[in-house]
Amino acid sequence: MARPNLIWPFLLTMLSALLATSSATDTMNPGDTVRDGESLISIGRSFRLGFFAPSSSSRFRYLGIWYNTISQQTVIWVANRDRGINDSTGVLSFHSNGSLVLSDARGQVYWSTGAAAGVASPVARVLDSANFVVTGSGGGAPAWQSFDYPTDSLLPAMKLGWDLRVGRNRNITSWRSADDPASGQYSMVVDVRGDPQIFLLQEATRLWRTGPWIGQRFSGIPEMKTYDMFAFRFHIGADEVYYQFDILNSTILSRLVVRPTGLVERVVWIEGTKSWNRFWFAPKDQCDSVSLCGPFGICNTNDSPVCSCVQGFKPRSPRDWYLRDGKDGCARRTALDCRNGTDGFVQVTGVKLPDTSAAVLNHTMGLDECRAACLRNCSCTAYSNAEVTGAGTGCILWGGDLTDLRVYTSKGMDLFVRVAAADLETSASRAKRMWVAAGAVVGAFLGTLLLGWIGWCLRRRKTKTNTVVLGDDLELPLFDFATIAAATGDFSAANKLGEGGFGPVYKGRLGDGKEVAVKRLAKNSVQGLDEFKNEVVLIAKLQHRNLVRLLGGCTQWEERMLGSLLDWKSRYQIINGIARGLLYLHHDSRLRIIHRDLKAGNVLLDEEMNPKISDFGMARIFGGDETEANTRRVVGTYGYMSPEYLMQGLFSVKSDVFSFGVLVLEIVSGKRSRGIYHSDPNLNLLGYAWSLWKEGCGLELVDPSMVCSYPAAEVLKCINVGLLCVQDLPEDRPTMASVALLLASDTASLPQPKQPGFVGMRGPLEGSSSASKGENCTVNNVTVTIFDGR
Repeated sequence: MARPNLIWPFLLTMLSALLATSSATDTMNPGDTVRDGESLISIGRSFRLGFFAPSSSSRFRYLGIWYNTISQQTVIWVANRDRGINDSTGVLSFHSNGSLVLSDARGQVYWSTGAAAGVASPVARVLDSANFVVTGSGGGAPAWQSFDYPTDSLLPAMKLGWDLRVGRNRNITSWRSADDPASGQYSMVVDVRGDPQIFLLQEATRLWRTGPWIGQRFSGIPEMKTYDMFAFRFHIGADEVYYQFDILNSTILSRLVVRPTGLVERVVWIEGTKSWNRFWFAPKDQCDSVSLCGPFGICNTNDSPVCSCVQGFKPRSPRDWYLRDGKDGCARRTALDCRNGTDGFVQVTGVKLPDTSAAVLNHTMGLDECRAACLRNCSCTAYSNAEVTGAGTGCILWGGDLTDLRVYTSKGMDLFVRVAAADLETSASRAKRMWVAAGAVVGAFLGTLLLGWIGWCLRRRKTKTNTVVLGDDLELPLFDFATIAAATGDFSAANKLGEGGFGPVYKGRLGDGKEVAVKRLAKNSVQGLDEFKNEVVLIAKLQHRNLVRLLGGCTQWEERMLGSLLDWKSRYQIINGIARGLLYLHHDSRLRIIHRDLKAGNVLLDEEMNPKISDFGMARIFGGDETEANTRRVVGTYGYMSPEYLMQGLFSVKSDVFSFGVLVLEIVSGKRSRGIYHSDPNLNLLGYAWSLWKEGCGLELVDPSMVCSYPAAEVLKCINVGLLCVQDLPEDRPTMASVALLLASDTASLPQPKQPGFVGMRGPLEGSSSASKGENCTVNNVTVTIFDGR
């Protein structure tokens, strides 16, 4: 029996498919139809319009638009989202009056656009922007467009907001569920009242707020300015108020989408993984919830509890407040006295501006005019600049309660809140008392910290006064040796806290009861007077919650800071805290500081496990335009120094980034960078982490003491960030600003790291004599000191 010739049916099938594809058009003329199984494709083949089912189990069919060039069907617009067709007889018809009508075989209409008034010879067309438009055959402004009726997604060139000429509000609203495109509970809407802003709503309940537009970003999205692949716009005019974005790289696909879960996300398409990855999302944390701390309450995720009152205010419901229920907010301690003109303002720094729905906006006023205008109006409760460009421009005036106020660690704005004169005086006197007390403690501590230097000076009879001046603006009290000796029990071994590069550190108590820690410069110290003085000056000048403040100390553990006592939440908190401290040193402090000796032993933990960066003896101050420097004397700790610093003496902010990356990998793994690993005795921690990462086994790096009690995605993100920081070339490493953003963003689209520096170098065995205190090793005449931490 002859075999049937199957090639002809196959070729006919392929030819039919090719003809169907080639015949696809982007345009409908009056009388044309698109039936279920047919489609329109934009002229650049970017988007397709046709019928779809949201899932294999769905019995309804919908007319929609989706990306045509990616493998995962992603619907961005649905015509009949709230009324699905329950069979495959749907047909889209285009009529001579310019109306589009979606119906089924029975003539039942499921969706229509109405007539296109005033348009001769209308055509309907799918554009490469994904906009489905009805225009005249010669073009011109659309008589109807799908962009005016968004579903759950905002694409480049789409407008989110109001067309005030016709009263149309263009919101994006979530699907009801992943397989049901019907209108869900969550919407992103523009509120045009006061100073316009965008809200995420659950039906009528406000969940999250962008804050007002402040020139280059929204007040409530401080990271927005760092997204250099996007161009953002917020237009406020008499005819329209809308938000819009564009993508500067045409090869990137991105959209803003409201999820059925109540999140708004910016996602980007990753071709390598054939998936959409989250680039940004909101709400992120509890302080993103609208007015969690109520009127005149401030939310700060770095505090515990997160709610506090603006200066001059107290909790309205103290019992609820201390039970962590802040919704009632805060009330004034003293009533305002507008008539006598005695009211003043307290400055709240680094904030997301309060709800501006009832605020008054003036773009021409300066800040001084803004203050005067607020004082003239007895109902005015606060003022601020409207934009952050330059020194700040424009004026926002608030009346009534200030709600949804939160602070950020960086990139927040200054808000000036009106308070009574009595509260200004009370606050000032309270602040003065606090500064006097803090100054006494700091002075005592710094005085004791200078003990070695003072003794050196005394022995040479160089000290003539009761004060010592360090630099141009730092004057410190001078303590006599007897006072310090008495405070520490004559430097008894029982009071010794530990020992570092300068020498031993002791705990003590001064005659007035103040507890101090005394760092004594030892005669055989491998670090000298310059480094000692350098540390005192820097710590005295720098202020940040993740830098050590010389107010006391408590050490109960050795350098082995990790172990079964630290769960993942604590470790993640430590990683983020160290990142914030370094970001402050590199970018936000008035001095640009390179630490040069960041390691586990120089990160102290307070009673709440908040990290404090310490030991600034090796630190260097950079000028405003300096980015790197060279030194003939390399100082630091083996295992944490970057390749270019160890081998060439070159250091920059990227040297600290390398050290931070090592710390991250140590914190995740619970292993020291100097250890060796069973998989390969020639691998140090960086090599071990790199080999696991390349094999797709990154989670094998995790400290076994945590068992499985950690979020895998968050841990992998930290390992990824750590490996990015320890890349061999400094130009490949991110800045600490980028690191902080990567750590704060819940995203799977992190860059893939390149090979770290020192991957194959054998580190000294942990606990071996080669890691003993104070040993020096020399590489190419470069001195490296290895210390055990305190």
